[in-house]
Amino acid sequence: MRSLYSSILFVLFVLPLVSAQNGIVVFQSDFGLKDGAVSAMKGVAVGVSPSLTLLDLTHEIPPYNIWEAAYRLHQTVPYYPKGTIFVSVCDPGVGTERRSVVLLTKSGHYIVTPDNGTLTLIAEHLGIQEIRQIDEAINRLKNSGASYTFHGRDVYAYTAARLASKTITFAQVGPTLAADVVRLPYQKAVNEKGVVKGNIPVLDVQYGNVWSNIPKAMIDQLGVKHGETLHVQVFHKNDIRYDRRVLLVNTFGEAPTGDDVGYINSLLNFSIAVNQGNFSDKYKVFSGPDWTIVVSK
Repeated sequence: MRSLYSSILFVLFVLPLVSAQNGIVVFQSDFGLKDGAVSAMKGVAVGVSPSLTLLDLTHEIPPYNIWEAAYRLHQTVPYYPKGTIFVSVCDPGVGTERRSVVLLTKSGHYIVTPDNGTLTLIAEHLGIQEIRQIDEAINRLKNSGASYTFHGRDVYAYTAARLASKTITFAQVGPTLAADVVRLPYQKAVNEKGVVKGNIPVLDVQYGNVWSNIPKAMIDQLGVKHGETLHVQVFHKNDIRYDRRVLLVNTFGEAPTGDDVGYINSLLNFSIAVNQGNFSDKYKVFSGPDWTIVVSK
């Protein structure tokens, strides 16, 4: 009876967690769309199962920029339903000893990627339920063993499609690993006696707005109200790149064209912009783990 009870508990609680794939695969890479690399990955996926839903996050990650790949996952993954599988390929170390993994988040999403720092923010914000190393003896495209430089096609797209189509279970991806990943260092958002420090993880690239990881709550703690100004400094390593007071607005229309403004972006983090201009181009401010923003009253 105890064995039957345990089996029922496994079916009700454990099995849904490890087999909750929903048939959706979302691709991200630094490949661009000028050649056939992205199409080849999708071809592998539909070759496994034509019924899969294949979507794109972005293929315009700057070449070799692992940090930006990490941020775009952080920005996007939570908005997809549980069971969605993401393939993220920004892999300057392709073919080396870096691990190829599938991470199952505590939110129920799967990330198929090299463990090279891409999972930094996902692990921090969504948590690691389980992580497995891809067993390439089983989960590698047939007759691709002589290729060492396109794991996105031969390993990641293939494994993701097999998992999404339930051709394999999560346990069949490969051996379980310790619940940790390679992490890139960066300035986390902190409030130090009325001075808020954070990182510039990414740009709103279409417009040149500068996004930070400082949450709205920390800006509120400064006691600066909408329509008032605050002091903003931007550093690249120890080099100061920007040092001005900016108006805190809810919408860009509250400031004259060309003025610098501070605002809360769509992820509810503090950002700075030039109204109808390009802040990044104007002030040569960019993004990455070595960029820091400091905000005070």
